[in-house]
Formats: sequence, structure tokens, C-alpha cells
Amino acid sequence: MLDTDHASALREAGLRVTAPRLATLGAVAEHPHVDAEAVARAVRERLGTVSRQAVYDILNALTEVELLRRVSVGSRSMRYELHRHDNHHHLVCRECGRLEDVPCAIGEAPCLIPHDDHGFDIEIADVVYRGICSECRVSEAAAGTPAGTAPGST
Repeated sequence: MLDTDHASALREAGLRVTAPRLATLGAVAEHPHVDAEAVARAVRERLGTVSRQAVYDILNALTEVELLRRVSVGSRSMRYELHRHDNHHHLVCRECGRLEDVPCAIGEAPCLIPHDDHGFDIEIADVVYRGICSECRVSEAAAGTPAGTAPGST
């Protein structure tokens, strides 16, 4: 997405168009599934001095207005992607942290319906599939360790 598209998206979301916001959207567009620290580095490379807290505040603001989507990959780690308002989930490798998009199994949001919705009007279901990617399985097989087992833990 070009800066002009990002600027339009910011205006439509009711946010001022600023260089740090444009740089943040650009960094996430160029590197989907990026963490906040990597976004902060990319923004500083583009603009010079921008505080880490400013980037975190921008990430939160852009997520709140659904220009970005925050993806939890476990523990305290969050990754960011442009919010495309499509219906996809994620695959994450427990070994290397690789994160991939995967289409929803059934189609329209929410593609998963809980057994008991407790009176909620459910709008979306976020799913993160966790496992071992093919590259880590190959590496572990070459090293002689079972997939998902750290070397020396047998």
C-alpha cells in the first residue's frame, strides 16, 4: 500500500496523517507479522528519532481503529499485520516462531461457532494453530532430535 493509500486510510479512520503513523503503516505493510520492536526500528530508520513509546502508542491507536490487526503468538509476544477485514487465521511454529496466514475453514466470519455463546453476538473468531513448521521438522530430523523436543532434553 502506498503512502497515499495509508494517508486516505488514516483520514477515513478519523486520525491525523502524521509521518510516524505513515511510517508505521509502511513498516507493517512491508513486513507482515512484525513485532513492535521491529516496527520501532523501521520507523526510526525512516524518520530518525521517534521514541519506542510513540511507536507503541501508534500501534495501539491503529489497532483500535482497525487499520492494523494484532496477532498473539504466545507468551507476551504480539505481531502486527494490516487489517484486511478478511476472514483468516494464523499458523505459528513453536520452534522458530514462523507465522503464516491460513484461510478460515468455513468461509464467512465468524467461521467457528461456540457450543454456548453466553448471549454474545459473535462477530469474529480468531484462531492460532500451533505446531512445528516443515523447515524446523527437517532441521530437527537432520540433528536427530524428535520434532518439538529441544536437543539434550531426552
